Amino acid sequence: MSTLRMTSDLRRQLILGAAKRCFARHGYNGTTTKSVAAAAAISEALLFKHFPSKAALYAEILSDECEADPALTELLEREPSTATLVELIRGMVQHFLLIADGPDQEEAQRLRLMVTSHLDDGEFARLLYAKIETLIGAVFVASLERAVAAGDARACGSEPLNLFWFAHHTVMTAALTRLPSVHCLAYGGANDLERQLCEFLLRGIGLNDAAIASHLGHELAPGADKTAIAESA
Repeated sequence: MSTLRMTSDLRRQLILGAAKRCFARHGYNGTTTKSVAAAAAISEALLFKHFPSKAALYAEILSDECEADPALTELLEREPSTATLVELIRGMVQHFLLIADGPDQEEAQRLRLMVTSHLDDGEFARLLYAKIETLIGAVFVASLERAVAAGDARACGSEPLNLFWFAHHTVMTAALTRLPSVHCLAYGGANDLERQLCEFLLRGIGLNDAAIASHLGHELAPGADKTAIAESA
């Protein structure tokens, strides 16, 4: 039984390795399950026993890449706290904003694929959302609960994970406006965009201005309660 399990796990890793090479060489649209099976030296039927579709295979690769990211791994291993919550939001904002500005066109293609999935059968989007929730969801919820307990945030509704998705969808949409070579929307003060997005999202998930100023490391926007900051210091 143990030997069979090890063989199955090894086969799965061999398939993923072959798929990574195929996707890297031909892109998502140019890769087929048949070509991946050939690269892994197995039948397409055997591939489907491990991965039911091309979308499932690609989502698994993206999940593996996220889990292998040392910065994300370090963040997810931190003790849940207000600081961890702020860094999760900051990291998400930075990730999406860099898609349009960075040299990695593969990331831009993945974002386009995500949008296309929403307009098609939704399979890839569902799979990827599930992977993201498994990877980050528990840490986000635990950190938000700690922030509320510490007086750094207010509770917003009975489904805290919804707040993560609201933040995720907001910043993903912001990234989409910047995806074409000629941006769909020219945000004013682009140099300030990261800070504005972070503050907007952190307030939206319930953090107060004092906690944001303390953990985000930016000056508060005009009109913020500076008395609250002084009292919290």
